[in-house]
Amino acid sequence: MHSRRNFNATMLAAMAAPQMGSAKVKRYVRFEHQGRTAHALHEGDDLLVLEGNILGSPKVTKTKRKLSEVKLLYPIVPPKVLAVGLNYKSHIGNRTPPSSPEIFYKPITCLTNPGDPIRIPATAKNVHYEGELVIVIGKTLHNVNRDQAIAGIFGVTCGNDVSERDWQNGAQKDLQWWRAKGADTFGPLGPAIVTGLDYGKLLLETKLNGQSVQKQYTSDLLFDCPAIVSYVSQFVTLTPGDLIYTGTPGSTKKMSPGDKVEVQIEGIGTLMNPIA
Repeated sequence: MHSRRNFNATMLAAMAAPQMGSAKVKRYVRFEHQGRTAHALHEGDDLLVLEGNILGSPKVTKTKRKLSEVKLLYPIVPPKVLAVGLNYKSHIGNRTPPSSPEIFYKPITCLTNPGDPIRIPATAKNVHYEGELVIVIGKTLHNVNRDQAIAGIFGVTCGNDVSERDWQNGAQKDLQWWRAKGADTFGPLGPAIVTGLDYGKLLLETKLNGQSVQKQYTSDLLFDCPAIVSYVSQFVTLTPGDLIYTGTPGSTKKMSPGDKVEVQIEGIGTLMNPIA
């Protein structure tokens, strides 16, 4: 129990971050306890168990759980998962920046809980981390403008767009990135969805075995969160709970079994996963 409490507390610890306007920052988690799954508000060492849809008007129940009692899960089960490629200048290097967000899909089955292993498939040889800010959609959005996109974003969380580079870009690359970025466990997510946060300038840092390997502010995104949401909505209707991984900064490196990768975003927490 003691080790689980420390592990969960470490993941949910977040550096101070600015608030968006006067909105109160709230932190939502999803957890498992004695075979049952629930959402909760995270406050200190306590989880205030909720009743109802967190994207609607959930009620705080009288039930409280301690971090030591639960297993944290990825914080929402989405209808669909999209992602953006080539969205930081530091990542694309000398390539021409895209004129609009480069969007692709990740299957829901790639999602992975905080603390659970990223499992490298037997035939994979070049699997990389990609630390990212992830948007959580709160409303049905179709062909919306920027202001409507802002209003339709429920909150943000941490993600890792795990990628097998040989399957993505190698000599035997696939037609689409269905397995390069969508294999089982290639979508770690969490530990919390945070609302009321100024996600326009948050420090994102990825660590591999404790060494910082990516570090950049989300203000450096080529297409920021509202721009991404507005663009996607022109072609694909976004629905409550949908996720959008917003892109990774800098360079990436190969991960190997026995490694540990951490994605830390200011005001959200740390998403930690071992490599198996």
